[in-house]
This record gives sequence, structure tokens and C-alpha cells, in this order.
Amino acid sequence: MVNTTNPLLISSTESPIALDAWIERITENYPVNDKQAIIDAYSLIQAIHQTQNRTSGETYLIHVVNVTDILAQLGLDTDVLVAALLHECVETKQLTLSEVEKRFNPVVMRLVDGVARMRLIENLHEQSPKRVETENQTESLRKMLLAMAEDVRVILIKLADRLHDMRVLRYLPVEKRRRMSGETLDLFAPLANRLGIWQIKWELEDLSLRYLEPETYQHMAQLLDERRIDRENYIQKVVKILSGALQRTGIHAEVSGRPKHIYSIWRKMQRKGLTLIKYLMLGPSEF
Repeated sequence: MVNTTNPLLISSTESPIALDAWIERITENYPVNDKQAIIDAYSLIQAIHQTQNRTSGETYLIHVVNVTDILAQLGLDTDVLVAALLHECVETKQLTLSEVEKRFNPVVMRLVDGVARMRLIENLHEQSPKRVETENQTESLRKMLLAMAEDVRVILIKLADRLHDMRVLRYLPVEKRRRMSGETLDLFAPLANRLGIWQIKWELEDLSLRYLEPETYQHMAQLLDERRIDRENYIQKVVKILSGALQRTGIHAEVSGRPKHIYSIWRKMQRKGLTLIKYLMLGPSEF
């Protein structure tokens, strides 16, 4: 089976994380003052969220820790990590924005407020007609999301929040899975694409397809996994050829490659009217 989860995170609902070890790891490369701000935020939400469960069955604490970990792996700054830890407290009205500003700083307060306001756009999308009938409206909603976020870091927090939601989507009712997957394809994957965060984009798309077209997704994942070695060998061969050519011309560069992710293959099949078997017969260069 093809794994749709990139190794950004540290836990799932099946394997609880060691929170003390996590806070040590997450703060190890930060200056002392920054480290203390992260620890203070963690201590605050630990007291608030420890016993509160989400629909998925995990605690809010585990959710915000996972969201923060995604952002830390992307190398984002302390204010973003603190805001990520705190964002559910404000959305659930257990902490006010003025309290956030007083305990931390105005930047963190504005980031948390921006994330909370993103929910307004999600509500508008939920009230929209079917996806295929509203592409112009959906594009308008994407632009509204970007316009509402005076700081692009708000969008990054929201993308990390949605990514973790998608990773535990299997615990929700079928209809809600489909609604959130459609919303993810409409709003959040395109935003990740515009911001150049490819790893998050690819995973959001694959997870969305998993719940919108479950039988197709499972079939594709199985067949692609059977051809995985061919795909990887082809990519290594191309990387070697390109690296050698660059070195011979005196250009110092790092060359890497990846197989197409499942959603990308599915989209190409739709455009060309191909079955998966016919697509695979085109050869590794089409992967």
C-alpha cells in the first residue's frame, strides 16, 4: 500500500506521543527566550486541553501538538509555533485574544485571531452548491482567504491544521469525510500550491482522493505499490544522469526526484481518458 503520510509528524491516535520528549525536541534549536515562550504556551494548553476530546477521539492537546510539529518541521519561527499551540483555545473560547496578547505578544495574538477568522470562509464554502457548479465562487473564496490573512503565516497554520485533520479523517462519519475532502481540494490544496509548500499539497490531495474515491484510491495504491521498485529505479537513473551532466558543465547543484503522487496520476488519467493499467503501460517516465 502506498503511504499517503509524509514523516512530518510524531503521533497518531493509535500511538500517543511522549509529550515531554516532544517539547524537548521541538525547542532544542531555539534561543533561550524563544524556547521559554514555546514551553509556556505548551504548559498553558496542556492544562486546558488535556482531557478534552475531539470527534476523532484524540485530545485537543494531541491535535495542536501535531499541528505545531508540522510547522516546526517547516522551520517556522517561534511566534508561529506559539500561535499554533494556542489556536484551539481561542476558537473554543477558553482563552481570549487579550489574554493571549498579555501572556505572549501582539504578533501571536494577531496570528491566533487570523486563524480563527479563517473559519468564516470555511462556513461560506460549506453553504455552497456542488463543487462542479461553483469554480468561480471557489476561486473567490481562495482569494478571500489570502486577503483576510494579513500575515501569510496565518495560512500556514491553517494548512497545518487541515493536514492533521485529514490524517485522522477516518474516524469521522462518511458524509463529513466527503465534505471535508471536497473542501480540502477546493480551498486548501490550491493554497498550499500557491505558497509552494508541495509536500503538504501532495498529501492533502492524496488524502482527499482517498475519501472521495475510496475504491479507486485503494486500487491505484495497490498497483502502484507493486510497481514501486521500477518507479524508484527510474528516478534514481534520471537523477544520476542529470547530476553527471551538471557536474561536467561545472554547475554545483543537488538533484532530486519523486514519483507522481496518486492524485496527480488520477488527474492525468481523467484528462487523457486512461485506465490505470493503460497509464502504467506508458512506462516509468509517465509515473
